[in-house]
Amino acid sequence: MPHQYPALTPEQKKELHDIAKRIVATGKGILAADESTGSIAKRLSSIGVENTEENRRFYRQLLFTADEKVNPCIGGVITFHETLYHKTDDGVAFTKVIKDKGGVVGIKVDKGVVPLAGTNGETTTQGLDGLSERCAQYKKDGADFAKWRSVLKISEHTPSHLAIIENANVLARYASICQQNGIVPIVEPEVLPDGEHDLNAINQCPLLKPWPLTFSYGRALQASALKAWGGKKENTKKAQDEYVKRALANSLACQGKYVASGDTGAAAGESLFVSNHAY
Repeated sequence: MPHQYPALTPEQKKELHDIAKRIVATGKGILAADESTGSIAKRLSSIGVENTEENRRFYRQLLFTADEKVNPCIGGVITFHETLYHKTDDGVAFTKVIKDKGGVVGIKVDKGVVPLAGTNGETTTQGLDGLSERCAQYKKDGADFAKWRSVLKISEHTPSHLAIIENANVLARYASICQQNGIVPIVEPEVLPDGEHDLNAINQCPLLKPWPLTFSYGRALQASALKAWGGKKENTKKAQDEYVKRALANSLACQGKYVASGDTGAAAGESLFVSNHAY
């Protein structure tokens, strides 16, 4: 008879549970600052800023060092590989900055989506090869949770059975590998939430919610801050204020307590929708 061995020790389970609880504590969500070098280029070009490592570093520093009012709103920050090893102007590691503000450090570990043969434009995600070794190193370097993006295409004939099974298997393997290395996995079968509803309305719905329902945003937290910054150091405080404003609004929304004030951000009139978006 086949015998199933426990994947994790009680000590490992407790560590993972404690990390997860910190990320989604009441009123807290995730800042997704894990744009790849190519993706951040699109953000920077929209404000006429060159995509150099220093500009990427300075922009992330702007977000991570924002006013302490943001601390109760951000439970975790997802970083890109390059960002995980960056430091502030004063030589303080970004990982320490995030942790000192009460956040958990996250890391994007997938290597992008690729076409899935036998489907109509559907994808799977690559990056399982060498993942255990990378996770072990990221854990040593300060990361305690990870992100892996799998995409399910919604249309009249998709997702296909093959795409569902393939992506579920890849997500399960990724999650198991992360857990073995003390890293909490975000299991993200991405389905675009198109509609007119919002994070506040769903948290006001009087239904049983067996887990916290919160936010993990990139552009929704950053768009107004990016515009306010405009690539100019003298606009740093202005940009940080926009970021804090958005974080506070989302913190209230994830508790069902948000009330629109009419105080909109610099990018409020622009749609953030991007068809077939890739990070």
